[in-house]
Amino acid sequence: MKKIPVKSLRPGLIFSEPVYIDGNNILVPAGAPIRKKDITQLNNWGIEVVETDGKLLPPDAVSKAAEAAAENSDEPHDGAGRNKTGAASGKPAASHDSKKTSANMLSLTEVQENKGAYRIYINLIERLDSVFNNIANGITVEARSIDNISSQTLQAIHEQRDSFIGFILGGEVSGHDMAKSSVNAAILSALIAQELKFPNHKILQIVTGALLHDIGMFRLPHEILDKKGGLSETEFQRMKNHPLYSHKIVSKELLYPEEVGMVALQHHERWDGEGYPRQISGTSIYMGARIVSVADAFEAMVSQKSYRNSMIGYQAMKNLLSDNSRRFDPDVLKAFIQTMGIYPIGSIVLLNNGALTRVVEVHGDAPLRPKVQVLIDEFGKVFKQEEGEILDLLAEKSFFIAKAVDPKEFAKKHA
Repeated sequence: MKKIPVKSLRPGLIFSEPVYIDGNNILVPAGAPIRKKDITQLNNWGIEVVETDGKLLPPDAVSKAAEAAAENSDEPHDGAGRNKTGAASGKPAASHDSKKTSANMLSLTEVQENKGAYRIYINLIERLDSVFNNIANGITVEARSIDNISSQTLQAIHEQRDSFIGFILGGEVSGHDMAKSSVNAAILSALIAQELKFPNHKILQIVTGALLHDIGMFRLPHEILDKKGGLSETEFQRMKNHPLYSHKIVSKELLYPEEVGMVALQHHERWDGEGYPRQISGTSIYMGARIVSVADAFEAMVSQKSYRNSMIGYQAMKNLLSDNSRRFDPDVLKAFIQTMGIYPIGSIVLLNNGALTRVVEVHGDAPLRPKVQVLIDEFGKVFKQEEGEILDLLAEKSFFIAKAVDPKEFAKKHA
C-alpha cells in the first residue's frame, strides 16, 4: 500500500480503494469522501500517515453534494472512526477487512432489497467491534461512542424494522462474532421493549445494556476463550464470572447508570432461580436483563457458530415456547412472540399447496398465520423480488404453513 501523509488530506477527497489506518482498520471505504471529521480524528489520535491501494479520483468525479456532505456531516459512514489498534491475539474480536466481510455475507432477499439498510447494519457491527478491540487492549473507551451506536441502532429499527429482523435471520458477518451477536441482541431487545410499551429512554438503556452485556468476556483468561471443545468444570465456573466483569466495566469504567449495569450483571439469571452469578429469580431480576436474556437466547440459536449450524427462526421459536417458565419471564417471552411471530419476518416457509414463500408481516394475535410473499408458486414458476403474490394467511383460510425451510439452503439453491 502507498502511504499518504494526513497533513495532505482534505475534505472531499475520494479514493478508488479503501483508505486504512495501520493497513488494517478502515478510515473510509472505496468511493466515500473523506470528511473534515475524519481528518480531525486522525489528528486527535496522533496518526500521521494513512494507507491505500487506490488512486485519487479526479476532481470531476466528486460532486459538489459529496464535497458538502464530506465537509459538514457528523454521521459516520461505513468503517469511519476505526481506532488505531486491532484486536489482541486470542480475544474474541474481528478483522476489519471490508472486502472479506462483503465476501462472507449470506445474500438473502432482504439484503438484496435494501442495500442501504444492510450497510447500516454492517457499520453498527464494525463500530462496536472497534469498541471491543479497544476494551480487549486496555485502551480507554468513551461512553459517547457507544451511545452513538445505541441511538443509531434504535433509529434504524424505527425506520426499517423488518429489514433488520431479516438480517439477523439471514445475514452472517464472518469474523465479527461477538459484535454481531451483541448488535443482534440489541435489535431484538429493542423490539421486545417496544412491544411492552417502554418509554424511549428506557429502551435506549436496554439497547446499550444489550450491546455491552458480554463485554466482561474480555477479562477472562486466553486459555478459556481460545479453548477448542468443552470447558472443564473449573473453567466453566470461571467463565460464569463474566457478568460480574461486564457489570464492573459498564458501571465503573464506562460510568453508565445502574440500569445499564444490571442488564450486564443479570442477563444469565433465570426465572426459576437456577441462573448465575447470583441465582436470583422471578421479578427480582431487572426487567431489562429479562428482556436481553430472551433476545440473547434467540440470537444464539439462529446465528451460525464455528461449532454448529444455526437453527431456522421457526425452530428457535419452538425452543423458546417450550421453556415453561424455567429460564424466561413468560410476559417477556409473550411479547417477543407477538412482535416476531412463530415464523419470524424473513422466514422461508412451504405452504400446503406446495408454494414456497417468504414471511413479510406477522399478526401478533395470530402468530401462525402471517402474510407471505410467493417466491416459487405451486407450478414451479419463480418470481423476482417484489413480484410474487402477497397472501394473508389470516384471511386465506384454505392456505396454511406446512413447514419452515432453512433460508441458507434456499439461498444456495436459488443464488
